[in-house]
Amino acid sequence: MRKNILGVFALALTTLSCSNDDTPSPDINEVPATYTFTRNGVSTVSFDGQTTRILMGEELIAGLLDPAKDIQALTAMFTHAEGDADFTDAALNASGKNIYSKTAASRDYFSTNTTLSNEIKADFKGWLEGQVNEVFPVWEQAAAAGTPGFIQEAGGGAVRYVNAKGLEYDQAFSKSLIGALMTDQILNNYLSSSVLDEGTNVDNNDAGITEEGKPYTAMEHKWDEAYGYLYGTSTDASNPGLGEDSFLNKYLGRVEGDDDFAGIADEIFDAFTLGRFAITEKDYELRDIQANIIREKISEIIAIRAVYYLEYGKAAMESGDMGAAFHDLSEGFGFIYSLQFTRMPGTNAPYFTNEEVNGYLETLMAGDGFWDVDAATLEAMASEIASRFDFTVAQAL
Repeated sequence: MRKNILGVFALALTTLSCSNDDTPSPDINEVPATYTFTRNGVSTVSFDGQTTRILMGEELIAGLLDPAKDIQALTAMFTHAEGDADFTDAALNASGKNIYSKTAASRDYFSTNTTLSNEIKADFKGWLEGQVNEVFPVWEQAAAAGTPGFIQEAGGGAVRYVNAKGLEYDQAFSKSLIGALMTDQILNNYLSSSVLDEGTNVDNNDAGITEEGKPYTAMEHKWDEAYGYLYGTSTDASNPGLGEDSFLNKYLGRVEGDDDFAGIADEIFDAFTLGRFAITEKDYELRDIQANIIREKISEIIAIRAVYYLEYGKAAMESGDMGAAFHDLSEGFGFIYSLQFTRMPGTNAPYFTNEEVNGYLETLMAGDGFWDVDAATLEAMASEIASRFDFTVAQAL
């Protein structure tokens, strides 16, 4: 991944100097080229919990395509309790962490709205139940309008397993988790000033007071935890690649691979690195500028992929390849669901509310769902989503 950290840093310093001439500027030559930070020769970067949850998610979405799994097994993978043998990886079984507790659980969006958080968690449980109760029993039955089962892509392509409305529950679950877990925790929890500056975090960071028995300050660690939800399974997390998980990192790679958005991966990585550097330099205004860059760009990833799958689903449907259409639209369903976890920079609000998202999904699922939806509806939905961002429908393709 090519870095342009010095250029980003220079632009940020220009912004800061215009807003506060009395604020001393950090030394540009000290900004690391990789996400590498140490104290007394020891790395201060830590995000084990985020890596654990990503790996749990990987096993869970694989389990959604295993008809030998029952609802107890899948739910246990979602709500894992420490020591339970829910995963093939013994380290995951030993962990006291789980996916469920961090789904729709950000400080800024859900600490005062537990009702909505519980409704969202119930959606995820409902998709697990739907896969087991509706789809697994008819694994070898051909799907039709109003009838769950399998449907194959044209030309002997991939076989997809759908509910009575053509929705793949596994895709709805996995793509919605990108929003409800990774995006929400990054944008609305760990990069939030309410979390970063909580309690004595600022004073302790200013004084270099680390967490008990740890080499990092609380503020440093919170920023790293945000980083971990994007890069936590990277082979080299200090200089991460793309496509190294099935969640947000994968789709950052997909968007980066589109010439219209080339460079977005560097923008996000550089903002994470510069924001972390700003914390070590005790420059919280510079830190918050980077947090807003990350909010904008990760929100764009969600929207770009929502538009992409709506458009590709429409094209496949028009060509008569319903297997491919249903797969694309199922992925689109999940990315649309994830829009409610995005965040407009400088605000405490998503680009799309829960009510707006539910309206889109109700439209997609009306009647016999994907069997009934028409091209004009998909096109209008894609256009509305793109209109709130700085890209066009054509660019998303």
